[in-house]
Amino acid sequence: MVSFIVRRILIMIPMMVIVSIICFTITELQPGDFLSQYLDNPRISPEQIEALKRELGLDKPAYYRYFLWVRNIVTKLDFGYSFSYQRPVFELIWERMGWTVGISLMTILLQWLIAIPLGIFSAFRPYSFWDYTFAVIAFIGISIPEFFLALILMYFALNAGYTYIGGLFSPEFIGAPWSLAKFIDLLKHLWIPLIVIGVSGVGGLYRIMRANLLDTIGSPFITALRARGLDEAVIKRHAVKNALNPLVSIAGMELPNVFSGTIIASIVLNLPTIGPFFYNALLNHDQYLVMSFLMFIAFITQIGNLLADIALALLDPRIRIA
Repeated sequence: MVSFIVRRILIMIPMMVIVSIICFTITELQPGDFLSQYLDNPRISPEQIEALKRELGLDKPAYYRYFLWVRNIVTKLDFGYSFSYQRPVFELIWERMGWTVGISLMTILLQWLIAIPLGIFSAFRPYSFWDYTFAVIAFIGISIPEFFLALILMYFALNAGYTYIGGLFSPEFIGAPWSLAKFIDLLKHLWIPLIVIGVSGVGGLYRIMRANLLDTIGSPFITALRARGLDEAVIKRHAVKNALNPLVSIAGMELPNVFSGTIIASIVLNLPTIGPFFYNALLNHDQYLVMSFLMFIAFITQIGNLLADIALALLDPRIRIA
């Protein structure tokens, strides 16, 4: 098991190197740079723009900036400097990391707590009224855009007189120390973001769980268990356990998917997450902030896949590599 984990960790190193090259190349292919937005500004002369280019290092060749960026990450954990915010990129990402990870983990937990039981319920009652009802709801959840769902919920909440909309805290609690009243205020604001971000994932997980369990119920080993006279409850327990294996693999991709899915929803709902920062960085050609965000998503994906591989190896020893 130890060698299995070590091999997975070693695979992550070349993968992150490849991802860093792709991130840098894609960012470089974007037309213009951070200073392009000042070209039409009559208050800034071409000489000042050239001076700023030298100061920010934008006059250096692309390969030189890439190796300098990677060297600083490896030696100093320095992801570069944000041109827009005039602050180190690592500080900007770290400030919003807590809320981003917290909202994402709560969303994933909510998705699994809802989707897995519904998928099991529908698989054991296929083509029933409730099965069709949950299927329709799942298709609606998958198809509706997150920003549109956010606008709908905000509209109905406002019409109903609900004032806890937008952000995660009311104005009087922003910057205030933690207390029971602040925690309750957070819960009042949190339900809309969790529904908006998690509804599409619930629909997808529900469909996967239902399909996996239906395939498992019809498999030969379930027929053999029934032929041996085992209790139906025991058979169902074995079927559910085997149907969960593919979902564990999918769990490794859930965190980065939720991260990327929060970008538009965070802008609409004014959430203090990394998503709006990434959007503004793209608009402003803030190169190092964009690349660091993409690297962060890639790293989270690698960690998620590693944890999923470990969980699968513990759940099903047959997949371990000797």
